[in-house]
Amino acid sequence: MTNFLAVERALRTAAPHDLLHTVRAALIEHFQAIEVELLMADYSLTVLQPVTALPHTAEPLPVQSTSEGRAFGSQEPYGQYASREGAIDLHVPVTVRGDRLGILTVRMPEDACTSETVRELADVAELLGHEIVVAERDTDLYLQARRASRLTLAAEMQWQLLPARSCARPEYAIGAQLEPAYDIHGDNFDWSTTAETLTLTVTNGMGEGIQASLLTNLAINALRNARRAGIGIADQAALADQAIYGQYRGREFVSTLLLSFELGTGWAHVVDAGSPQLWRYRDRRVERVEFEAQLPLGMFEESLYVAQEFQVLPGDRLVFVSDGVYAAASAGGEAYGDRALAKAIQAAGLLPAAAVPRAMLQELAAYRGADSDDDALVLCLDWFGRPATN
Repeated sequence: MTNFLAVERALRTAAPHDLLHTVRAALIEHFQAIEVELLMADYSLTVLQPVTALPHTAEPLPVQSTSEGRAFGSQEPYGQYASREGAIDLHVPVTVRGDRLGILTVRMPEDACTSETVRELADVAELLGHEIVVAERDTDLYLQARRASRLTLAAEMQWQLLPARSCARPEYAIGAQLEPAYDIHGDNFDWSTTAETLTLTVTNGMGEGIQASLLTNLAINALRNARRAGIGIADQAALADQAIYGQYRGREFVSTLLLSFELGTGWAHVVDAGSPQLWRYRDRRVERVEFEAQLPLGMFEESLYVAQEFQVLPGDRLVFVSDGVYAAASAGGEAYGDRALAKAIQAAGLLPAAAVPRAMLQELAAYRGADSDDDALVLCLDWFGRPATN
């Protein structure tokens, strides 16, 4: 643990842009590391991008079919013999509260790679992840490292709105993904938790490009402003509705599904204000959960919203999808939501929540082909329930 504390002290005092150099020097000094590399998952979660000096020149590694990708997918350290005799490359997930950022690869002598060392390096990787999240307030280095290609301005605005792409607590685990990752328009998601509640929103804004992104930005921030005032989700919807109508006078509106879960009981209050759908996977059975449809936010002046209730049980998986998913059509014209969506949810049944959206969006891409350019959003919520206390 003394070695870990030395690395921790070094990282805590490192400049935001210098985290990799600092952790590399500390691991060489305290863990007999030979080489150290940091790879960041790109926005589409298909490749791992090496963090290098700008401009980036190192080749990305695919998440599929690589040892680094195996560690990223399993979220477990994975070691392999390096080309140099007597050395091991240890690939350790860099993850913060369930949000998968990338992989820390440490090459070290085989005899130094003990079980205790692996545990300490896992702690180092988690610490590095926290420091990266903090450093992103002051440097673009790690955000740039995630980009396999340039984001459109609309996509830049949308990604900056997101809380993360996954998170985990004892009561639940969440994973979410937007596509096309580098050219998204109006789809978005948001969540926030307290000691007793989880608030979740899934949003589908009108239009394309900058206009769609501006509309969604207004909607998300209006909902956050209302939520942070401490009011219920029906009033959150009403205040956001007023903000959007006040700006667009009904010309533009936002379809939103709002939910507030009680962590202790699994009871949820729901406002269904538009097109996002909820599907439930329970006891190996997939079914759509339907609510009373209410007006999208901003369609009419001073709309009233009423929250409905339903209960989620331990072991339930909830999958939220935008119309870019369930309304997508095959070459033969069959809507994805008719049958294929349920099959995709079942096929991903053994995957953790963080991996489900990527798997489902890959299935969707194969189903609809390359012709569609509509946004697609998938969010997966696995509900574990609150552990019993003695």
